[in-house]
Amino acid sequence: MQAMINTFPGLVVAGLRGGSGKTIVSLGITTAWTKEKYKVSCFKKGPDYIDAGWLSYAAGTSCYNLDTYLCSEDQVKNSFKAQTSNCDIAVIEGNRGLFDAIDTEGKTCTAELAKLLNLPVLLVVDCTKTTRTMAALILGCKAFDPDLNIMGVILNRIAGKRHESKLRNSIEKFCNIPVLGSIPKLKGDRFPERHMGLVTFEEHAGSKKCIDLFSRVAQENIDLKRIFTLCSQIANTGGKNTDSPVLRTEILADYKEINFPERQICSTDQDLKIGIIKDSAFQFYYPDNIDALIERGAEIEYISPLKQQNIPPDLDAVYMGGGFPETHAADLAANIEFKKELKNSAEKGLPIYAECGGFIYLGQSIEIDGKIYPMADILPVKFGLSKQPVGHGYTSVKVVSQNPYYARNETIRGHEFRYSTILDIDFKPHEMAFKMERGKGIIDKLDGFSKGNVFATYTHIHTLTTPLWADGIIKQAAKYKVFKQNSK
Repeated sequence: MQAMINTFPGLVVAGLRGGSGKTIVSLGITTAWTKEKYKVSCFKKGPDYIDAGWLSYAAGTSCYNLDTYLCSEDQVKNSFKAQTSNCDIAVIEGNRGLFDAIDTEGKTCTAELAKLLNLPVLLVVDCTKTTRTMAALILGCKAFDPDLNIMGVILNRIAGKRHESKLRNSIEKFCNIPVLGSIPKLKGDRFPERHMGLVTFEEHAGSKKCIDLFSRVAQENIDLKRIFTLCSQIANTGGKNTDSPVLRTEILADYKEINFPERQICSTDQDLKIGIIKDSAFQFYYPDNIDALIERGAEIEYISPLKQQNIPPDLDAVYMGGGFPETHAADLAANIEFKKELKNSAEKGLPIYAECGGFIYLGQSIEIDGKIYPMADILPVKFGLSKQPVGHGYTSVKVVSQNPYYARNETIRGHEFRYSTILDIDFKPHEMAFKMERGKGIIDKLDGFSKGNVFATYTHIHTLTTPLWADGIIKQAAKYKVFKQNSK
């Protein structure tokens, strides 16, 4: 993996495993720096919506995903460059353990992303019931990949001053890596978990209190000033640690000289309006996907089946992302008028592209704890809910059937994340556009249910690696707009 010549200050927050505390540290640092009036550009490594949403809330700006499975190295570097162009520092939250990946080669791990962007790693370690052994684990990480720059360590879940002292002395003596913070055990479950991750910030009753708490935790227990200074020094020396002073203007001047290829944009001259269903039930969207629609000339209007009864009549297409419709099933079922209008619009040809949770909403019903909640009844599918994940992880699909959005024989990478099950489905083989080469899909290793201009899939698509996704929506929206005009 070829690293970029980076002179932009930033860091990658990583852990030895999932649940080590990197989300708390990432949120704490991001919020604290934001409150100090720094412009923080935040990122989440991998296909994650929930952590990315919290980081976006903390920074007050969109959090972008950096994914070396879904996207090429150049696409990842270009995205990082584009989203940091007007910021002071970057914070990237890793995923799982530092070296965890989809295979033994480790090309998709957090460590490889840090090296690709030439950024230092801030390693968060859960110190529960351990002291000197933690130094051995950190030393093992250092030896496992000598090219990786571990700038410092954050001790998490410290039992007290004596515990902290033993850990700090052992790590700094044997690893020659500074301890840049130590966080005590926090009382109470500030972030209740649901499914595979945290509750979304939209659904959490105390989102602001949580963010403020972690900001205080960071300010009181992490050497924020030293971390910022180290990031700036490392950036100005091409990725090497140094104690020399650094001028902020020099860093930005050098960084702006780096050139990366621009996105290829397929624009349209037509005045198109695309409705995006976004509320606490549906909030799983890559910012890149929404950006891609806007860059192609579309006007975006956010709509909500939780808050609105009517669908704007001037929409040319609808994009429905994932989320947790099952936790809002009663309210979604009760909004009969919205469901009726969406179904009528679909029958008239309105293009609708739905992913995962959006797919559920387009179905006939979802059964939860023995109770059936009617959905929009646009697709002949009845859903249930499992207590265990049904599909989770990266996907690879081949387009095998004609559909409005993708050409046959294309291979598309994405990811799936679902607890919903298929209780009943009525489909013809040609209505399933995707054959799963990796992943679960809807049924029988098939995905991409396509009926008319409606397309629903469990596979989440990232537009940087699949630009034809945005092109397809724009194309169908333009066709539908012409159809409406000719029908008047």
